[in-house]
Amino acid sequence: MAEPNKKELPEVIVLGIPWFLKFYGQQFSQNFKLLKPWESSLPLEQFITTHAQSVKAMLCSGGTRVTPSFLSQFPSLRVIVTTSAGLNHMDLSECRRLGISVANAGTIFSEDVADCAVGLLIDVLRKITAADGFVRNGLWPMNVVYPLSSKVGGRKVGLVGLGSIGLKVAKRLEAFGCIISYQSRKKKPVPYPFYPDVHQLATKCDVLVICCALTDQTHHLINKEVLLALGKEGIIINIARGPIINEMELVQCLVQGEIAGAGLDVFENEPNVPEELLSLDNVVLSPHVAYLTEESFQDLYELMSGNLEAFFFNKPLLSPVLDD
Repeated sequence: MAEPNKKELPEVIVLGIPWFLKFYGQQFSQNFKLLKPWESSLPLEQFITTHAQSVKAMLCSGGTRVTPSFLSQFPSLRVIVTTSAGLNHMDLSECRRLGISVANAGTIFSEDVADCAVGLLIDVLRKITAADGFVRNGLWPMNVVYPLSSKVGGRKVGLVGLGSIGLKVAKRLEAFGCIISYQSRKKKPVPYPFYPDVHQLATKCDVLVICCALTDQTHHLINKEVLLALGKEGIIINIARGPIINEMELVQCLVQGEIAGAGLDVFENEPNVPEELLSLDNVVLSPHVAYLTEESFQDLYELMSGNLEAFFFNKPLLSPVLDD
């Protein structure tokens, strides 16, 4: 964009403190007047009331609940740019009804999240984190027998969801010699076996990797029955959204040895993690950071900035979800 005076910069209300602004906030502020409630002395509700009547653009994180009552506060709003790839925090139907365009992170995070999924699987099978603890806790010199780990190649991996992330996970695991199959809403033009039912998929696999979006239909899609079908040698990896798995039933199956292990980047009630998982060496945990890389944040900054520039210059959004 050109370099107008600060007063002339287009206003963008920012909600949820998007992470990438911690790294690119200064660059972003060169082109937009960012209305940031956390830097204001006003209470949040009063801050929103002060700006809601006139603001046309919003930048928000995935933690911002965009509901009909929330949107009713912003009569002039015409575009929402969310830093999240997932959209379960937004009422898209209401946005469409109100003529509000929506743009998201698109596939910006797909490569990094796929890398993380594979990393978690390798870690669980080869016990890398457990081995690190073994060394750090001084057990190696004590001639303690370290347990055998498991091979990655040849694993039968079922992907729950075969979108951008799922396809990239499949490509990576094929290189390890894994056998890929998948469950999705509909069959896709890919060479992998398709199962319309996740329970059926679990009976054919010894690894499930959760790659689907969180919707009303996928909430608690992975329950005790699916985990028991996966079996005592089964591994589950989740880099999608926590509530896709019934966490209480997952914990129960892990503690009772009904499945062999898990790699979890997401949880049902973040940032709270079930205490039972913290003591299990066959479970690898990370704090919803699969998408957090320097490269992805640089790309995200450029995409978010580009979407807002496109809106203010009356051009097509770069990563539209709704573009009415």
